[in-house]
Amino acid sequence: MNTAAAPEAMRPSELESGSPVPHRGRILAWASWDWGSSAFNAVMTTFVFTVYLTSKAFGGEDQASAVLGAALAVAGVAVALLAPVTGQRSDTGGRRKLWLGVNTAAVVVLTGLCFFVFPRPDFLILGVTLIALGNVFFEFAGVNYNAMLTQISTPRNIGKVSGFGWGMGYLGGIVALLVVLQLFVQPSVNWFGASTADSLNIRLVAVFSALWFLVFALPVLFAVPELPRSDRGAGLGFLASYGLLVRRIKAIYRTSPHTIYFLLASAIFRDGLAAVFTFGGVIAAGTFGFELKDVIFFAIFGNVVAAAGAILGGFLDDRIGPKTVIIASLAGLLVAGTAILVLGNGSYKFFGMAWAGTTTFWVFGLLLCLFVGPAQSSSRAYLARLAPHGESGELFGLYATTGRAVSFLAPALFTLCIAVAAPFVAEGEAQRWGILGIMVVLLVGLLVLLPVKAPDQTEIAVVPES
Repeated sequence: MNTAAAPEAMRPSELESGSPVPHRGRILAWASWDWGSSAFNAVMTTFVFTVYLTSKAFGGEDQASAVLGAALAVAGVAVALLAPVTGQRSDTGGRRKLWLGVNTAAVVVLTGLCFFVFPRPDFLILGVTLIALGNVFFEFAGVNYNAMLTQISTPRNIGKVSGFGWGMGYLGGIVALLVVLQLFVQPSVNWFGASTADSLNIRLVAVFSALWFLVFALPVLFAVPELPRSDRGAGLGFLASYGLLVRRIKAIYRTSPHTIYFLLASAIFRDGLAAVFTFGGVIAAGTFGFELKDVIFFAIFGNVVAAAGAILGGFLDDRIGPKTVIIASLAGLLVAGTAILVLGNGSYKFFGMAWAGTTTFWVFGLLLCLFVGPAQSSSRAYLARLAPHGESGELFGLYATTGRAVSFLAPALFTLCIAVAAPFVAEGEAQRWGILGIMVVLLVGLLVLLPVKAPDQTEIAVVPES
């Protein structure tokens, strides 16, 4: 790593100043949070509850999808304004683990409250509001969780540890979805949770998801030590923290400009990655006619593929570098997403063999899953390598902020493409064109990333103490 720019730049990154010996128990406890968070990611925001929210019971796929996209865009603004300061204050106050617990608890409560979203149009706003607020607190928790990566990994295994965490998340999603399928969607036993009256079975999925997240989030709160309290920026009021934040951003740009460039590039392509999962189940149901059980089956296979991709990407990350992994993953996503857009739900014949619309989604949808995991995992590992000592929380707060500062892009372009296409296509066909908006965001993110230096060619930033 180049540290010749200034004497202060010799200060190691938080990753390099940590323990050279990996703590396997702490890694497992840390990854358990990812396993538990799958209930919110896979069940609530991707494959089950948002599919429920965008069904005909809430006014139809096109309208409900647009409302959901708008709510998530508003949530993104809130995260953009608050995430870096909350990360900064958890760093300086030695409360990284505390705030991980508080924000996780908020997500658990909001998820449980989704039980009260009944299948009627007048409950749509309540449903999207709870999901949007859940996303806000989930991002806050993620700032502290991601910052812990430097506490439980070493320079030699950070890619594998990050990939292992993502893999655990995907595998946890598989188990959670199987439980949801067997107990609620296609119940194997006749019990009160199997009742479809007022969609009781789907609303109980929210209660299950809340409990799942709560149970598996606990190990990290006991196994990983709290961050030592720092005097850097201590005693600052909440609003004054923004002044310190601005000074630190300027210092990062001055001493490590490619850290800022990566934050900007990743902000764009990560918004596209999030949209792939947020709207994946919605598109499967609305455009390709998947029933909820079919969506869940796809989700199970998709998570298997995504877990394999994340773990493989983690191994490659430590060998060929995170930038190469991210570029290859984004290219793969663009190819798969474009195929889904072009082929749509039509039936074709290739070499004399029938090709149905559902086959299109299964083949290229699974390819999307394969490439999303490595891009997400290597982005986290990329930034962790650049975190100044004691500043991971603030840097991952900026990571969340830059992502959420443009988080309106994919939902807005998804919504815009649907609105533009609606007058020209049959009813229910406009949703497919939302894919175009997501692909544009991924392409722009890839182009912005190309000139950014890899972490081993980038200086560690020097930031002011107060």
